[in-house]
Formats: sequence, C-alpha cells, structure tokens
Amino acid sequence: MNYVKKSVADAPLKGKKVLLRCDFNVPLKNGVIGDDTRIRAALETIRFILKEGGAVIACSHLGRPKGQVVPEMSLKPVAARLGELLEMPVAMAPDCVGAETEAMAKALRPGQVLLLENLRFHKEEEKNDPAFAKALASLADIYVSDAFGTVHRAHASTAGVADHLPAYCGFLIERELKALGGAVENPVRPLVAVLGGAKVADKLAVIDHLLDKADTLLIGGGMSYTFAKAKGGSIGNSLLDEEKIEYVQKMMDKAKAKGVKLLLPVDTLIATAVSADAETKFVTAGQIPDGWEGVDIGPETRKLFAAEIEKAGTVIWNGPMGVFEQPKFAEGTMAVAKAMAACKGTTVIGGGDSVSAVQKAGLADKMSHISTGGGASLEFLEGKELPGIACLPDA
Repeated sequence: MNYVKKSVADAPLKGKKVLLRCDFNVPLKNGVIGDDTRIRAALETIRFILKEGGAVIACSHLGRPKGQVVPEMSLKPVAARLGELLEMPVAMAPDCVGAETEAMAKALRPGQVLLLENLRFHKEEEKNDPAFAKALASLADIYVSDAFGTVHRAHASTAGVADHLPAYCGFLIERELKALGGAVENPVRPLVAVLGGAKVADKLAVIDHLLDKADTLLIGGGMSYTFAKAKGGSIGNSLLDEEKIEYVQKMMDKAKAKGVKLLLPVDTLIATAVSADAETKFVTAGQIPDGWEGVDIGPETRKLFAAEIEKAGTVIWNGPMGVFEQPKFAEGTMAVAKAMAACKGTTVIGGGDSVSAVQKAGLADKMSHISTGGGASLEFLEGKELPGIACLPDA
C-alpha cells in the first residue's frame, strides 16, 4: 500500500466547499466535553482550508448511537468548542443530510465553517450505503479525510464519499502515514518494536508482520504469559490464551529462523489479586506459583528492555507492560516510557493505552510521533490495507 497520498496542501481550495471528515468522537458527559484533544487535532487542516479561501463542512461520528438519534450524542457541544478554538462562529446543521442541511451547505461562503450532526444517527453511515455517501458528497466540491482513528473502517464518510469527489488527506493523516509508514517500511535501524497489552490474539498479526520488519521485538504485558507457558513455564493465574500456545511457539521459531531478537520478560511482578491492597512479590519469569498472577514486568526486565530501546534507531511501542491503571503495577510501563524519552532515535507511540501511559508519565512531548488512532494504528502495524487510506489517490 502506498503511504504517500495527495495532500490538502495540493488541493485547489479557493472558492470551494470542502467536506472534511474529522474525528470529533470526544468524551462527552451531560453536554460537557471531557477532553478536546481530538478537536484541537483538526484545527491545522481547518485553518489551512479557510486561509486558502475555502469553506469547511466538517463531519464526524460521536459514540455508538446505532443508527438512532440520541440527543446525548449530538455534536452541538463540539460546534461550540470548535468555534471557541477557531475564534469564529461555527454553524451547526440539524442533520448530516436532508433539505435543511443542503440549504445550509449551499449558503456557506468562503471562510465559513459548518458542522454536520452525528453521522451515526443514520445506520447507512456504518453500512457504507452508496446513496448516503452520495448525499454527503453532494454538499461539497472536495473531500478531505483527516480522521485517522476511523480509516480502518469502510464507512460512507471514510471511504464511500471518495467515489464522488476529488479526495485528499488532511495534515493529521499525512503525519500519521509518514510516521507509521516510515517506521515500518523505511526505518533507521535497529528497528525495535515493543508490544504489550492483555490479549495475545489482538497482537499476533502485528507480531507476525513485524517479524519481517524489525530487528528486535520486546514482548511484555498480559500477552507475555502465553509465551512463558509455550516455553514450558508455570504462570499461576496469569492471563493465558490457551488456543494460541502453538501459534506463539511458531512465532518464536520464526524469530529464530529470521535472526530477529525476540526478548521476553526475565522477571515478573506478581500479586495475589489485581487490587491496590494485594500482596505482591518479584519472581523469575515462568515461575509463578498457583494463586498468584503476573501484573507487571520486573526490575531486571525493565533494565533489559530499556537498554534495547535506548540504542534503537527507531522504536514503535503499542501496549502497556502490565496493569498500569493501578499505580502499584505501573512501574514497568513507566520504565518503557522513560526509555523511549531517552532514546535518540525516532520514537513512535502506536495508539491505544500506550498513549495514555506516555501522557500519564508526562513524556508525550519527548516522543517523535503519537498516533491518534488505536485500532487504525494496530491494523497499520499488521500490514492490513486501511479502507479509508486506500480510497485516497496516491501522490
């Protein structure tokens, strides 16, 4: 898949109406936005379109209304916040399609912004319904995709509209493709991939794909216990994906055959339960007694992993090293975050919980790139074709 797409910077924007797919899926409670990071992420592309003499028709989903109109999932608070950030009025459409919305889009002048109502209030959005995609496209002259968090889904607003309008990527997607694509396809070596998280099943395709790309693979988190079991270790009550033991064995064999260094934890923090007041101790990896479970990588593993990360030319990290939501079990994950910050090479955080961990550690500004898409970045690292990227013309 080509990761260099036609950019909004090359689009003829003057006097044009631009349908801009944003990711405004923000945490919302009682009409109050809990975190406006995703709204801020869209500002660069919006401001550019306005500066170049275009008008913006922004669209997004919010939550999972399942094709019903759910007033609590309205984008009205987003329109208000977007207006504050842009320091200009942002008009709010009553729907994303229909006569009233069409009239508002038609009346839009260069330099103005209109936000459409939640796309997922229509079940046709997630079904990538051709008529719905065509109706959305009819509002504008140009389509710009800038919602990286949704490009792994073939929905009407992420893929379908590109059949009807000249399509470009926004600056956010351009950066994502450059960072993730560069890290996987053209890295400064050694390329080190750090993979964690709870389930092996979620990461097997990533491991498989990265074994063809990386020089070193560091495996931590809940998924490491299936590896320990595959090596004949005892893992007590730790997370285990029984069905994947054979597959994990194959992965270890593949790493060996390819000369890829695959490092597993050498010691583990174990607890009697996943709770703040549980009894804990450190043990050698693969020697967890019954009644105990692994909750984090141990101090020796932290040193081992940090040494590999710090000498890397490129590092990609996806998934925590333990139950990092509990401060007591967060040390391993924080050690990885600190090692990433100390690395002189390119450091890429591949979405999901790793982003929260880096933010929690206060080290977000020390990373080369933090991906805005959990599921999308994971599928990207699996080498899958992303429908919302495949539909954009190559540069």
